[in-house]
Amino acid sequence: MAGVACAGGKICIRDAVREHLAPVISVFEAAGCEVRFINGEMEVESHGRPRRVRFLRTMPFPGFPTDSQALFMAVASKADGTSVISEKIFENRFRHVPELVKMGADIRIGDCCVAVVEGVENLCGARVSACDLRGGSALAVAAMGAEGQTILENIYHIDRGCESFESVFASLGADIVRKRRSGV
Repeated sequence: MAGVACAGGKICIRDAVREHLAPVISVFEAAGCEVRFINGEMEVESHGRPRRVRFLRTMPFPGFPTDSQALFMAVASKADGTSVISEKIFENRFRHVPELVKMGADIRIGDCCVAVVEGVENLCGARVSACDLRGGSALAVAAMGAEGQTILENIYHIDRGCESFESVFASLGADIVRKRRSGV
C-alpha cells in the first residue's frame, strides 16, 4: 500500500482481511488512496501526490500499528502538506528519519516522540542504510517514489521480515536489483 501511495499506480493484494487492516486502510484513504475489496482481493490505487494526514498516532490494535509508522512516514514525505506522526509504542522508531532526509525529505523530530513531516514534491535517489526492518522497508518504498537511483545498504534487516523483497518490488514495477558484495 505504501509503495503505491508513494509511487502511484494500482496493485491487487490477495488474502487481505479488511478487519485486520482497517486502521491502516483508513489512513491511506485519508492520504488519497482508493481502496476496494473485490472478490476477496484488495485493490489499492493512487494517482498524484498523496494528501497530508494532519495527525497520526501509533496505538495498540485496533489503532494504527507501530509496524506501519515508518512506511507511512515515507508516504508523508511526498504528501502535499504537513503531517504529524506520534510514535508512543516504542522508543527509537524514528531511526530511519536521517536516511529519508538524505533523499530530500523534510522531517523534524520534536519532543515526546513526535515527527513533523513537511511533504516535498519529489524525493531524490541517494545512498541510504537500513537500520532496522521497518525503517529499511520505508527506505525501499521511498526509493520507489524517488527520482534517480537509490542504493540501499544493510538490507539484511529487510530480509529478516520480507522474503525476496526485491522480487516482490520488481513484480510491482520497481526497477530493482540486488547486488552482492564481492568477498562477503
